[in-house]
Amino acid sequence: MGSHPLNLALRFFLEMGALVAMGVWAWQRAAGPWRLLAFAVPVVAMVLWGVFAVPQDPSRSGSAPVPVPGAARIVLEAAFFGFATWALYSSGHRIPAVLFGVTVLLHYGLSFDRLAWLVRQH
Repeated sequence: MGSHPLNLALRFFLEMGALVAMGVWAWQRAAGPWRLLAFAVPVVAMVLWGVFAVPQDPSRSGSAPVPVPGAARIVLEAAFFGFATWALYSSGHRIPAVLFGVTVLLHYGLSFDRLAWLVRQH
């Protein structure tokens, strides 16, 4: 189920939403010319998300620029979506934060087979 096209589409929209949430959070925290640096937060998150991967992950392209064990990828994904949920909440968007967090949990519930596969990757 983790690599079902609908679940992968949901994951894509969650990824995009997470980046927007991080950008909004960073923009609200920065002032003056420092606001331009607010764009660095989602860019750094994008780079980490795309670079550190498990080789042959069926839910991704299969390539891993920097190969990591499955447990490390799970931690990265939890940090990515956890930070995005917190960023929404911290930015005053409490209901969207709860809805986003619940949707992330739903996605991972539907992706149990992928999580089990990741745990087995060393």
